[in-house]
Amino acid sequence: MPDKNKQIKELAEHNDELENYFRNTIIPQLFVDGALTLQKFTPPAMKQFSLSASDVGKPINDIKDNFRFPSIVEDIEQVIKSNEILEKEIQTTDLRWYQMNIIPYVKMEDKKTNGVIITFVEITSRIIDLKDMEKLVADHEILLDTISHDIKNPLANLEIAVELFKDVSPHDQKEYDSLLQIVDRALKKMNKLIKELTEVRKGDHKYKVEEELLLVEDILEDVRLTLSDNIIAANAILTCKINVSEITFSKTKLRTIIYNLVNNAIKFKSPKRQPKIVITTKKQKDFMIISVKDNGIGIKKKHLDSIFSKYYRLENAIEGSGIGLYLVKEIVNHSGGKILVKSQSGKETEFQVYLKIR
Repeated sequence: MPDKNKQIKELAEHNDELENYFRNTIIPQLFVDGALTLQKFTPPAMKQFSLSASDVGKPINDIKDNFRFPSIVEDIEQVIKSNEILEKEIQTTDLRWYQMNIIPYVKMEDKKTNGVIITFVEITSRIIDLKDMEKLVADHEILLDTISHDIKNPLANLEIAVELFKDVSPHDQKEYDSLLQIVDRALKKMNKLIKELTEVRKGDHKYKVEEELLLVEDILEDVRLTLSDNIIAANAILTCKINVSEITFSKTKLRTIIYNLVNNAIKFKSPKRQPKIVITTKKQKDFMIISVKDNGIGIKKKHLDSIFSKYYRLENAIEGSGIGLYLVKEIVNHSGGKILVKSQSGKETEFQVYLKIR
């Protein structure tokens, strides 16, 4: 009898210690037995998942909606069956993130799992920080790629002008002035790109790209002036049909999108007809759709999925690094939009950019 009383006393002491632990832990924890019944939970779990004392003894299936995580029952069953710890990052339906650990509760006498202990450590702020860091790295890469890509055109014009200067007669004032204008435009363009990069770095964050209310017409005019030499050389006709003007977006990024699509339309013109490029905007639900359509050489169907890959170049590419469309897609995707392309080989191509209107 004394031994039995001693065992009861020890059991009571262990139970008190367990209760004390459950009362004082700051981590939401649940104990679910092998029959998938909720046996115990900590006060933080009560607060976090809106549990009450009356929920003890209920099947976990009856209260699974409290946890706002659809597969919790299946995860518990998996641990009981496998007798292995399950660790995973989960997002609940209220958009919070948790490190969830489901630990099998093993009875010592028969080594069988008789339930699980579930812990939830909120990591929402850490996940947000990681996502912000990923976006920061992506923005940084896009920014550098954009600068290196956009500066190639004025730099090429500058190099050509310098070479021509070597052969121009000092008495040919007209030719001299014409080349001087090309040099002047190229230098101004490169200075503008450098200034934009400097302005970006002045923000609260080293590589933060600020959004602002923009008029698409202003961006189009900027692109038209930047590509004026290319437009004149190709004898291209640009037509704009602006049905929606305003959008809150990064000026640098929107300019990069339109610049690359228009530049490609000029670059891949058909030798059989005068290049015609039509740029339109319209609203569809929460998106502004910017369409750039041309009557160029088109894109073969087998290439449509590959043209957005980094450094990919079409087999009939005349020039370029193969990074332009990659940049466009990266910018659009990171902003929560999408880009679609329709093309008929030898006839036409249309790019449709969906940007969220905020």
